[in-house]
Amino acid sequence: MTWTLPAPAPASGIEAGPSHSSFVVLPSAGNAQSLTILDNRTNRLYTVPLTKEGAVNATAFAQIKSPTGEGLRVYDSGYMNTAVCRSKICEIDGDRGILRYRGFPIEELAEKSSFLEVAYLLVYGELPSADQFKYFEHEVMHHTFIHMKLSELLKQFNYDAHPMGMFIAAMSALSTFDPSGNPALAGNDIYIKDKALRNKQIFRILGKVTTIAAMTYRHRIGRPYNNPRSDLSYTENFLAMLDTLSEPNYRPNPVLAKALDVLFILHADHELNASTAAMRHLGSTLVDPYSAVAGAAAALYGPLHGGANEAVVRMLESIGKPENVAGFLDKVKRKEKKLMGFGHRIYRSYDPRATIIRKVAYEVFDVVGKEPLIEVAKELEKQALADDYFAKRKLYPNVDFWSGLIYKACGFPTDFYPVLFAIPRVAGWLAHWSESLDDAEARIWRPRQLYVGEGRRSYVPMEHRTPDASVPVTIKHPFSKRSSVATWDGKAAPTPKL
Repeated sequence: MTWTLPAPAPASGIEAGPSHSSFVVLPSAGNAQSLTILDNRTNRLYTVPLTKEGAVNATAFAQIKSPTGEGLRVYDSGYMNTAVCRSKICEIDGDRGILRYRGFPIEELAEKSSFLEVAYLLVYGELPSADQFKYFEHEVMHHTFIHMKLSELLKQFNYDAHPMGMFIAAMSALSTFDPSGNPALAGNDIYIKDKALRNKQIFRILGKVTTIAAMTYRHRIGRPYNNPRSDLSYTENFLAMLDTLSEPNYRPNPVLAKALDVLFILHADHELNASTAAMRHLGSTLVDPYSAVAGAAAALYGPLHGGANEAVVRMLESIGKPENVAGFLDKVKRKEKKLMGFGHRIYRSYDPRATIIRKVAYEVFDVVGKEPLIEVAKELEKQALADDYFAKRKLYPNVDFWSGLIYKACGFPTDFYPVLFAIPRVAGWLAHWSESLDDAEARIWRPRQLYVGEGRRSYVPMEHRTPDASVPVTIKHPFSKRSSVATWDGKAAPTPKL
């Protein structure tokens, strides 16, 4: 509904200055759960209803027309305050430091539950009964083997290939081993109509990710791949595939297996982070879940997301000793260094996962020995929390600050950290994928943009164009010293140009 205010009207709505103020009394809308918006460009009033959750539907702003008739768009760079779906999976209260999965506090789940039980909770909405969990665990643990051709594919990677790159490639390749699960071949809506097929892919993916991850690790250290074992728990099996040589009945240390299980629970989901948003974005096209997981894992690969705990360890290594912390923080305040592992896009207080993981860290140290960098980390945390510069910015340690130290103490190479993040996050990805398929309002995601480029231009033939100095014309490809002085066909080697 729109109204036109009677003339004359104030040029800029409500104004406030140091020496005067003016105001406009707007007519009350019939719907109390709505916003009344005055468009100062056209002097029109608009009523925009709120959703039952108290949000504004962005498409409603399209009714607000400019003088030229163009509908208003909502600009939100980086999705700082845009909700793109309704979800029942994960609740975060960043101001109070609260994280809940399906209503259950993360603290209770980390203390009392297992990762597979939490995965069931995320996907299906409730904690399983004993019989339900027995079936779920059996299905997951008996879908851990992968096709031998996929195993051969992984062996073709270079010896120093990044484990996360291998993980992404393997997840993408998995889709080619199951034509019946490919919507492009079996039908667009197979996962909407066939819940059994959807569950089958959930079992397969949860089962196979640990096997693929272990293979990427073994590949890097030049050891043969180990077959998965269904007589071990989810995390025990993963650790056994990583570390077994020729020992009969190898069993990982129970403290480390439990610690990894807790870490997996803490990393299983976190609302619409970059990778989960990517999973939903890809899933909105109705692509197969293997391809969607590969895309989500690619988003997780980024140093601002899944690579953050690796960056923390490298930062602590660069600091070196506790006595160097003060100088490092001074450089941070001068914008010369970055403080990794502090602050969060959502949390404005202490990350609840960091509180749990700090305790787990010391349990791990009791088994494998104290990680020397812990003293640097403790001093960094102490000084940063006592410094007004960081306190005013609400920069508290997050989950990445401590998880990297645990992984380092356990002997994992730093480039394996994103894979250790991806394994549990797969559970959250699959939960969001499944939920989106049941959403009657779901449609293919298609964000809009604000075009800021050139207006209409006429084509100019190449011979009449002036080179743009900001665009590199040539790229230097340097020769080795030997090749640079060699000749061929009786000619000297060409000199590369910049």
